[in-house]
Amino acid sequence: MDEESTAFAAPAAMLVEGRAEGPLLFSETALSFWGGVDPETGVVIDHAHPLHGLCLAGAVLAMPGGRGSCTGSAVLLQLIVNGLAPAAMVFSQREDILTLGVIVAEEVYGRSLPIAVLDPADFICLEGRKRLCVEDGSVFEPDATPVRGGELATSVDRLALTEKDRDLLSASVPRATSLAMRIVTRMARLEGAERLINVAQVHVDGCIYTGPASLDFAEKLAGWGGRVVVPTSLNAISVDQARWREQGTDPARSQAASALADAYVRMGAAPTFTCAPYQLNDAPHRGEDIAWAESNAVVYANSVLGARTMKYPDFLDICIALTGRAPYAGCHIDQNRKARLIVDVESMAGCDDSFWPLLGYQVGLLSPNTIPVLTGLETAAPSHDDLKAFGAAFATTSAAPMFHIVGVTPEAPALQAATGGATLPVLTVSHADLLAVWRSFNPVAGEPVDLVALGNPHFSAEECRHLAELCRGRRKHPGVALTVTASRSTYERIADNGIAAELEAFGVTFVRDACWCTVMPPIVPPVARLILTNSGKYAHYGPGLSGKEVRFAGLAGCVEAAVLGRCPDAPPAWLAG
Repeated sequence: MDEESTAFAAPAAMLVEGRAEGPLLFSETALSFWGGVDPETGVVIDHAHPLHGLCLAGAVLAMPGGRGSCTGSAVLLQLIVNGLAPAAMVFSQREDILTLGVIVAEEVYGRSLPIAVLDPADFICLEGRKRLCVEDGSVFEPDATPVRGGELATSVDRLALTEKDRDLLSASVPRATSLAMRIVTRMARLEGAERLINVAQVHVDGCIYTGPASLDFAEKLAGWGGRVVVPTSLNAISVDQARWREQGTDPARSQAASALADAYVRMGAAPTFTCAPYQLNDAPHRGEDIAWAESNAVVYANSVLGARTMKYPDFLDICIALTGRAPYAGCHIDQNRKARLIVDVESMAGCDDSFWPLLGYQVGLLSPNTIPVLTGLETAAPSHDDLKAFGAAFATTSAAPMFHIVGVTPEAPALQAATGGATLPVLTVSHADLLAVWRSFNPVAGEPVDLVALGNPHFSAEECRHLAELCRGRRKHPGVALTVTASRSTYERIADNGIAAELEAFGVTFVRDACWCTVMPPIVPPVARLILTNSGKYAHYGPGLSGKEVRFAGLAGCVEAAVLGRCPDAPPAWLAG
């Protein structure tokens, strides 16, 4: 910024009203608060983010928006309760996940912070400025005159409520239900929704323990008479409920995490405890309106199953479950499911399973908030597990709620179906791009490995079978832990067919209920220095969440490392050639 430039002031749309002033922290890169910000310190822990190591407390945080995990709302709520939240947030696009965290703080705890949205042209002018004020429809430097008004600041309430909706807001229903309905309608108005719709099922991500605030919120809802009115599944939690004592996890945190899960079960949710609800028997059908949280599950439901859900933030998920009503907005609407970017993938012969998470991560970087359609993969024939790995990595680097792959996903039998016939910009993904992603995960090759972490998202029964094939006739290195996270239902299946016993004989340890984004020490051994994973999602989040070095390989490379005690010496052959 030119030091002689005039003081900045611009009109803003307010997602949450209020006034705040503070030092500016600016980034052109979106940030997931889950896995990206420590709720106990307010420090950015995402090693790949430009703000890494900085504390958000008391600052005006300016970034394009959120990305990644739906649990960002819970992290922000905990930051607010801890007094470590930003003073205000300024975005260049409407943002739901972090906004919902502030709305819950207002509704339940009477604490808040303003959230403003600037026109992108105004937003970029913030770079290099030192201090900002946010107030009453304007973002400005302290010595500038506030500027208000304009199209951006204009908000029209289009939401029409039915008589039943109004009843859900009244004193005739339990306190938990009316609170939930207030939160649903506030978010619906921010989305510009004209009406609410019924949903067939809900998947709750808010059962992940992020601190005392997440537990307190759930126990308040349960104590205020909350009861789900549609089938509701629960995401992976932060503890293996049946085995945490033998695993040696921290008793206080384990008991709190288990109590959080129990609060949701008391409200009528099913104890499925999986981040891959699409593996359950009652997975939704194409065209079905649902309300799912958990970023990878949302992307999979929209893209692979063809169901319809927005990327619902933690806490909004349970509010929809308690009311059965959701905003008619986002991916519930046909037009909002169309691609706005074409990504052409260069032909790459001989790929193994590492291709899909690498590709998903790169495509997310290319489309940080835009639904893409991929071409060049018409004959690739990815499995459900390949698409799971792609979607989880994509949802880590992108805020978009879905993707299309021509000839693969149900709403893209041809390019025109995915785009609606629109002429779109085209970007490419080359062999060199994926090699660059691999090298970003693996700055050094051949290092000693202490833990091989599999199951982010939860391993499927088919992945367990494939793992058993790779381990058969081999011996695990005694200095390497090999741990798989999976759902209760998947573990029951592989126990019945003998796969679990075979893997456990090899030395595999299973953790149920939790997944790698939620596990506690000593599941990640405190003395471990380096973790190897086949998950693009965990390769990104793992360093910040675990405090360890994390490397990436395909499943065969992970097994080889568990046998030899060191990471692969080079990229896989298809990528190195």
